[in-house]
Amino acid sequence: MEKKLALAAVSVAALFVAGTWAMTQMNKSDMDFATCGAAAVAGSAIGGPFELIDKDGKTVTDADIITGPTLLYFGYTFCPDVCPTDNLRNADAVQLLEDKGIMVTPVFISIDPARDTPQVVGEFADNFHPRMIGLTGSAEQVSAASLAYRTYYKKEETEDEYYLMDHSVQSYFNIPGYGVIDLFGRSETPQEAADRMACLIDMTSEN
Repeated sequence: MEKKLALAAVSVAALFVAGTWAMTQMNKSDMDFATCGAAAVAGSAIGGPFELIDKDGKTVTDADIITGPTLLYFGYTFCPDVCPTDNLRNADAVQLLEDKGIMVTPVFISIDPARDTPQVVGEFADNFHPRMIGLTGSAEQVSAASLAYRTYYKKEETEDEYYLMDHSVQSYFNIPGYGVIDLFGRSETPQEAADRMACLIDMTSEN
């Protein structure tokens, strides 16, 4: 009996130590991400599974797309100014990293499936960066992806075919195994975004 109690005590102690270590590592990661200048989103509910359609009309999932450091943006191709500006910033940041041998995949996800066909999003993405992935889908697929990333979008109330879309403008930096660990708004320059992503990639690659 005493031997069983001793073994049980050892098991409990081991679980306690393991749990304490895990919590310490999680807290350390959060603190380290902040030292890179990252937004406080690590461990949050932002991000998740999605199923969309690529430029070739093939159905893809988040597991197919997010295979390494990935920068995602939700917008639409008819957007007159915000989306082009933000995607250009993302493309420039990705290129700055690529020039240093650091690969980040830029992704554009349309929130306007009625107009943004696979071909349209593919051409839009190609105009910004040769490795940018353009994704669209059915209204239901797009809505599910938007919900996973907590984005907002709404079609202008008009019957005009040249309608605009109101939408959020964050870019989501995602690393497999960590999820979304940083957000970029409209104020970051390409260099600032690249520096933060490089810092985060270096940090996560060491763990």
